[in-house]
Amino acid sequence: MSRLPILMYHNITSDINKTDKLTVHKDFLEKQFKYLVKKGYKTHFLNELEHKNGLSGKNIIITFDDVTKNQLEFAIPLLKKYNLKATFFIPFAYIGKFDEWNNGKEAIMTTEDLKSINDEFELAYHSFYHRKYSNLTEEEILDDFYLSEEYKKENNLKLHSSIAYPYGNFPKKNPEKESFFKTLKNNKMIYGFRIGNRINKFPFKKPYEINRIDVKGNESFIKFIFKINFGKLF
Repeated sequence: MSRLPILMYHNITSDINKTDKLTVHKDFLEKQFKYLVKKGYKTHFLNELEHKNGLSGKNIIITFDDVTKNQLEFAIPLLKKYNLKATFFIPFAYIGKFDEWNNGKEAIMTTEDLKSINDEFELAYHSFYHRKYSNLTEEEILDDFYLSEEYKKENNLKLHSSIAYPYGNFPKKNPEKESFFKTLKNNKMIYGFRIGNRINKFPFKKPYEINRIDVKGNESFIKFIFKINFGKLF
């Protein structure tokens, strides 16, 4: 089995004073991308993994949550510059609005923005309302999937059938966990992403519990390197 770290980013900024656990400075992001290229990491879209039984060499997946405007401004040009693939997870209720689940300060891409990157990058699901799945009833979860799918169809967006759980949250105990995974399967989800900060083995043994590495703007470059090689720091 192959090692497969999956990076999780949120906001990107040009203001060094605004970096925090959810916000990476654009120069720091570029330094990370340069490192991946220099070390020979190959990036993949999630739809490419479906057709592979294994991976050779160094591999990594790059993901961005929330489709903020700052990703469009800073991350997309850097991904193109270094010829890297990435997947962007969409919270559909907030398209063209702001990140109201957080502090409401970050603008979210519009439908037109998403269509402008849809041919070059991969889009996927991040729920409709960006709520913790463990706090929702089965009916609310079903409704959330329905609304997401309707938005995709009405706006002719191409999405991979994968979902990043808001806050990395999902029911951890049965029967709720079993019911939730059944809902994912019924909605044709292929992969489901938590946080976890661990290195995955590919092919995935638990496709609805895939770990991602949380890339923080207030951590050092050495910690970034450590994380993609070893996962958790503690």
